[in-house]
Amino acid sequence: MLPEDLRKHLRFYFITDDSGGPAPLEQAKAAILGGATMVQYRNKAFDGRFFEEATAILRLCRVNQIPFIVNDDPVLARALGADGVHVGQADGSLKTARSIVGKNALVGVSVSTLDELARTPVEFCDYIGTGPVFATSTKPDASPVIGVAGLKAVIDRSKKPVVAIGGINAANAAACFSAGAAGVAVISCVSRADSPLEDARFLAGACGIEVFSEKLNVPWNDEFGLIDRLLAGDKKANAAEEEILKVGPGDDAAVLHALKTPVITTDAQVENVHFSFSWQRPGEVGQRAVTVVLSDLAAAYARPVSLFVNLTLPHDRPESLAIDLYAGLKKGLAVYDCALGGGNLSGGREVSLNLFAVGEARAPFYPARANARPGDDLYCTGPLGRSRAGLLALAAGLEGYDSLVEAFKFPRARFDAAIVLADYNVRCVMDISDGLAGDARHIARASGITLCFDVDTAVCSDDLQRFCEKTGNRPEEMIFSGGEDYELLFACPPETARRIGDVMPVYRLGRCLSFDGEYLRNLPEGVAPFQHGHAGSGD
Repeated sequence: MLPEDLRKHLRFYFITDDSGGPAPLEQAKAAILGGATMVQYRNKAFDGRFFEEATAILRLCRVNQIPFIVNDDPVLARALGADGVHVGQADGSLKTARSIVGKNALVGVSVSTLDELARTPVEFCDYIGTGPVFATSTKPDASPVIGVAGLKAVIDRSKKPVVAIGGINAANAAACFSAGAAGVAVISCVSRADSPLEDARFLAGACGIEVFSEKLNVPWNDEFGLIDRLLAGDKKANAAEEEILKVGPGDDAAVLHALKTPVITTDAQVENVHFSFSWQRPGEVGQRAVTVVLSDLAAAYARPVSLFVNLTLPHDRPESLAIDLYAGLKKGLAVYDCALGGGNLSGGREVSLNLFAVGEARAPFYPARANARPGDDLYCTGPLGRSRAGLLALAAGLEGYDSLVEAFKFPRARFDAAIVLADYNVRCVMDISDGLAGDARHIARASGITLCFDVDTAVCSDDLQRFCEKTGNRPEEMIFSGGEDYELLFACPPETARRIGDVMPVYRLGRCLSFDGEYLRNLPEGVAPFQHGHAGSGD
């Protein structure tokens, strides 16, 4: 976690109370809805009976994007998959705690005095909890009150952010922040309040936190109910479904009307491999997933018929995420007059979409990557590298590249171009998903030829050229290595390409030669095929 993100999360640090009153899960709900930015699960009598309770609080935190910390027990923190652990001076070695939870987890340690600070190996922790600043009845074994002056003394000496704890409420929190505290940790001012939510919001105000939400995100746990909500009012989502489906989503199996020549393709979209919610909204992910899988049908000269989606949704994600994903899926399906045939919903570690698309062949023949011949030239249906540049701009937070970002977020499946290519009897076609270098190699290998690129003829769009000039990237690397353009790559005789060029734009890329021992020739230096999941070098 970046230092600025850590300080933001430390601002209002709630610790659950295991000594009576509302259940810890209810305490956490009130605290988070009230504005808490971090939650620590504290249960001095923890045993296996409480594992479900701890898991429920963890999921609540995850679904609301709040770090979840375990008190005292690094082994439990690791077992739960918590975001970190907080240990006291008597809770064992700080170095051992770090080794158990791992380098990416948060580790906090309690320090009451300058002497304790001097004895603490703070290189193994991320933050320090200091107190009690004021008198508290929550911890019978609490250290002597150190006051604001004692807090400030630790803050001034510490190289780590310090969270004030002990007797803190909305009335005295400001004194802690004035002393330099990164945040305040509280228990009883929320857990034992007559109105926990109201008092949490008072404290959030004292912490300078604006609370906008009136509704808490809750983890999904009702598979069949969520499926009903995903399909509600949408069994005939577009006109194509009545024509395509005899029996649609909601039954054990979909029944399609007869297809003369079915064409099948599959694809997977996995969180943090193919997409990231850091720079894509769920609806955008869903819409893009449709284009990605249907693009294969375009390259096969097939019309899209029906799509089946298996959604994996971790139980610590809100059902609103699934609903937004499906809204994007349906939007994409409407663009291509394709029906949602059905699918499945399950839990898992990461969000993923496994897609199965059915199409119907349009042409009397089927294009294949193995059909390139010596004497053909290599072409594509649009400029390349723009999607890669858009992804890099998103990942780096660069502004001013809207057209490139659009190319990444909302590519087109080129069914329009496929119809033209089929009319001109072009028999070697594939879509560009793995980058020009990678997909050209697929064609060369399948066809048993050598492809010789003409680098000088590769078209660099104006927006890509401007991006490369500003960022220091090489246009040829974007064009040849950049993936997920979803333009069509095809090989045909030059005279055929000239006739196609009278109907739509085509871009010449190179020549098909008899195999000379190398599949690709004249590839720009330093170019490598596209790799999913590497934003800095391809995705």
